[in-house]
Amino acid sequence: MRKLIVAANWKMNKTPEEAGIFVEEIKSGIADANADVYVFPPFLALQTVSDVLKDTDVKVGAQNMYIEDKGAYTGEISADMLQSIGINSVIIGHSERRQIFKESDEMVHAKLIKALSKGMTPILCCGEDLETRENNKFMDFINSQIKSAFADVSESDACKVIIAYEPVWAIGTGKVATGEQAEQVCASIRSTIEEMYSKETADNIHILYGGSCNVGNAKELFSMPDIDGGLIGGAGLKPEFVDIVHCKEK
Repeated sequence: MRKLIVAANWKMNKTPEEAGIFVEEIKSGIADANADVYVFPPFLALQTVSDVLKDTDVKVGAQNMYIEDKGAYTGEISADMLQSIGINSVIIGHSERRQIFKESDEMVHAKLIKALSKGMTPILCCGEDLETRENNKFMDFINSQIKSAFADVSESDACKVIIAYEPVWAIGTGKVATGEQAEQVCASIRSTIEEMYSKETADNIHILYGGSCNVGNAKELFSMPDIDGGLIGGAGLKPEFVDIVHCKEK
């Protein structure tokens, strides 16, 4: 039985002071959950949030990292830098990185390889835009992203990756895939992992849903057989994140 995972991606929100106050407010609510809880603050708030949550099982991760360990890469952060302050989880290939910052499938693959080589837990994102969905090409598109990202990844390492399906058309728009739509894609992703590796790996890998997931729809989404939790955006910045973490217990 795969354990529920609920992760909050704060994106470019909250100063270190604001982050510290917020996690203090929700700390007790997310620390006692029957789920693995992750929080992904901006880089400047990582240390503050880690300090507040240090005595809990809540995992603090980064929203991005670069493929090199050090060098002339202005504005980038390395895995070693993250790990030096105790950060061992990272989001890879979020749609905003792909769309706004033009990260290619090749770059996403390289980042996944680097994170795994450093012993980090990557949350690998995939998902289609509205045009791809309306043209009914989304399954092939998403499975192509998965195959590209996992190329040359060993089966033992593949088991360490968390996959997040996030339809681009549902991120920050208020639109949300129905439980059936999200389940259809997550089941297809699981089938692709089985084709690439084995049924055992496919059965054990965690696949999350992201895209306007909130307290009103989380329980339905998380009840689907191939959806193992959520990568939460806007709702992860609010007290209702606690209710999302506990939604399956109610």
